[in-house]
Amino acid sequence: MNTLEKLCTGKLVGSIRLSLSCDLKIFPPEIFELADSLEILDLSNNQLSALPDDFGRLKKLRILFLSENEFKEIPKVLAQCPELSMIGFKSNQISLFPENALPLKVQWLILTDNKLKKLPDSIGNLTKLQKCMLAGNRLHSLPNTMASCKNLELLRISANQIERLPSWLFALPRLSWLACAGNPFINKHLLEEEELKEIHWNDIILHEELGKGASGVISRASLFEKEESFAIKIFKGEVTSDGYPVDEMQACITAGMHENLTTLHGKLHGHHEEKEGLVLSLIPSSYNNLGNPPNFDTCTRDTYDENTTFVLSHILRIANEIASASAHLHSRKMMHGDLYSHNILINEHGHSLLGDFGAATLYENIDDIECESFERLEVRAFGCLLEDMLDRCKSEDLSAHKEMVEALSELKQLCMNEKVSKRPLFRDISNTLLKI
Repeated sequence: MNTLEKLCTGKLVGSIRLSLSCDLKIFPPEIFELADSLEILDLSNNQLSALPDDFGRLKKLRILFLSENEFKEIPKVLAQCPELSMIGFKSNQISLFPENALPLKVQWLILTDNKLKKLPDSIGNLTKLQKCMLAGNRLHSLPNTMASCKNLELLRISANQIERLPSWLFALPRLSWLACAGNPFINKHLLEEEELKEIHWNDIILHEELGKGASGVISRASLFEKEESFAIKIFKGEVTSDGYPVDEMQACITAGMHENLTTLHGKLHGHHEEKEGLVLSLIPSSYNNLGNPPNFDTCTRDTYDENTTFVLSHILRIANEIASASAHLHSRKMMHGDLYSHNILINEHGHSLLGDFGAATLYENIDDIECESFERLEVRAFGCLLEDMLDRCKSEDLSAHKEMVEALSELKQLCMNEKVSKRPLFRDISNTLLKI
């Protein structure tokens, strides 16, 4: 019996979570039978274009996914759901976002890949908003009322038509992860770089798939003339939650060489489906992710396996290496945009590699915004990383090396200073870490 049939026959009464993907054109009224219990509702991958006027009967609803449907506007009835804190409308046809359409508890808003040209002024009333995903729309600006969103930590505005970044954006006290490539204000002039080797698709032997991301597929591969294995990333081509894959490719090239960044060997050409791709060093299997992506509960902060602990020497080494890699990127006027532990690989000795440039922004010569503003914004993300590791430091190290722990804690506080201009730059962080 499928889920829809179970719903219609009353077999799901009392359910906390419901997921339906079966070409629905009309909201099933039977869902209201779960009003006393339902907290998570996923109606993605259907053909819905409206919600019923009495949708607010779902008083306990916290999370709502309506991605891959046919909505053309944000339904105003959402404001009737007092507990709703996470809303996802990715890949619809939304061009209208009415004033006061959302409840004030919203923390996580996903509107990626729609047709929005304007946001309502009332978005500034969402003072609990922490994560806002707006990549792949047609926005020309952000409303000044968003300056009131003091809890905003992650913002994706890549692949829009934004002509100027507002100065208030860089005064938000908690903003740490920003992606804004693929907009008219971005100056396309790049730093001089060595000519990137082109590798023809016919010269590659493709092996097993290693992983998938928002922007493409990574596989192990080798070249006919070499026994050495490489990693090949083939880009999908369409807009992702972080922006355009072409901007990620340019960021990978601009990043250049650093011992704590993944190494780029060349650019693919001649793909039979005209897809673009990059040839990268294959990272040894001895490396693992430092952390895991955020979940519903943490919203913007990474998660870790329950028993994860770090020895203090590894914390110090990782902090040193990531600060050094970040200083290198910002010396090239490049913001990573996604400086998280789940984008860092480490081995048993604590050597780290920072990867995934999908949210990167090349910010050289952007009008009216000082380059240091981008760097100080990202310094807070580094502070969050340092805080996560210190929170999981082995207890024996905490007691045996109190002065070192205090020094790292003080550095973390500086990096997370709510007054953005008071934060250190990455070169200052590196110098401080060398003295600890």
